[in-house]
Amino acid sequence: MSLPSRQIFAVRHDSDVAAARREATALSASLGFERKACEEIGLVTTELATNLLKHAKGGTLALTPLSAQPQVGLQIESHDTGPGIADINEVLADRVSTAGTRGTGLGAINRLTDQLEISSHLGQGTHVLCRKWLRAHRVSPRKCPLEIGVATRPRQLGQPNGDAFVVKHWAENVLVGVIDGLGHGEFAHVAADAARLYVEAHYDRPLEEIFQGTARACQNTRGVVMALARFDWGEGNVSVASIGNIEPRVFPAAEAFHFRTRRGVIGLNAPEPLVTRRSWPPAMEARGSVRTAFNSPPVLPSPSSESFTNPPHPLFILHSDGLGTHWSQGQVELSDQPATVLARELLRKLAKPYDDATVIVVKDLSA
Repeated sequence: MSLPSRQIFAVRHDSDVAAARREATALSASLGFERKACEEIGLVTTELATNLLKHAKGGTLALTPLSAQPQVGLQIESHDTGPGIADINEVLADRVSTAGTRGTGLGAINRLTDQLEISSHLGQGTHVLCRKWLRAHRVSPRKCPLEIGVATRPRQLGQPNGDAFVVKHWAENVLVGVIDGLGHGEFAHVAADAARLYVEAHYDRPLEEIFQGTARACQNTRGVVMALARFDWGEGNVSVASIGNIEPRVFPAAEAFHFRTRRGVIGLNAPEPLVTRRSWPPAMEARGSVRTAFNSPPVLPSPSSESFTNPPHPLFILHSDGLGTHWSQGQVELSDQPATVLARELLRKLAKPYDDATVIVVKDLSA
C-alpha cells in the first residue's frame, strides 16, 4: 500500500485548528479508517491544536501515515516551545463535563488513541506523540467455542459498584477482564470505570500496552487492580496478565497453568505486567485432587466433598477479592451448567458480604 505524504501544519489561529481537523479526518479516511475512528482522530487533532493555542500561543502539528505490516496507522504529533507542563499526571485526568459526558484533555486523547507519549520541560515546551492503528479484523467462519458468564454486585444495594468487567469478541479472539477499584463506593467506581473504558477502547492491542494505557487513564483516581486474559481460540492459546490480587483459576487444573501476577496498583505504583502464554484448552487431568492456577500445593477435597468430579468442560475463572481466595472445587459444584449459571453460583456461595464482588467464567465447549 502506497501511503500519503506526511503533513505539517503551523497552528497560530483558530482557523488553523479547523483546517488541521479537516485534513486529519480526510487523511484517516484515505487510510481506510471507519467513520467513527475518523471522527475520533478529528477530535484528537482538534484537542492537540487547541492546546497549542491555549497553552503555548501556537506551535506545529504533524500528521504521519504509518505502515508496520500488517498494520496501517496514523501518527499525530504536536510540538510547542511554551511554558511546559508542571505535572503530566494531572493533565492526564480524563475530565467529565457538566453534561456528564467524557471531557477533553490529554486523558481523552489517551482513551481515543492506541499509543501516547508526552515529554515536557518547564520553560522549554511540550511534545505530544500519539498513534492510532487501523482495525481490520476478519470475520471467522467458525463459531466461537467459548461461553462467557459474568456475575457482579456492589457491596450494598444502591451503592456504586467498585468492580468492573470487560468481555470483547473479535475475529477468533476473546478478551475477558476483571477490574477492582481500590476501596468501595463512588471513588472506587470512578477508578474502575476509567480502567474499563480504556480497556474496551483498546481490547485488541498487546496486553502490555493495555496496562500502560490503563495506568495513564487511572491517574488521579484511587487506582485499580486488574487481570486480563486474551483467548486466541483459533490458534489454541491464552495470554494472561495480572497486577494486584485478581488471580486466575483453571479447572481441571494442569501443571503448566502457573500464571505470574505482580503486586501493585495500576495508576499509582504498578510495575510492568508479566504476560504468561499457555496452550488452551488445557489437557484434562485425572479426577481427584485440585490445584489452583498458581504454584501452590494440592487442595485436597474435604470429607464432605470426596465424591466431586472434574467439570466436563475446561473452565477459566477470574474473580475479584470480593470472593474468598482460598476456595476449592469441593466447595462449589462446577457441574455442566451454562457459564452464566456457574458465575452466579460462585458469587452466591463465595462472595463476602462487605465487599464488591465480580466473577467471570469462561467455559470451553470444544473440549
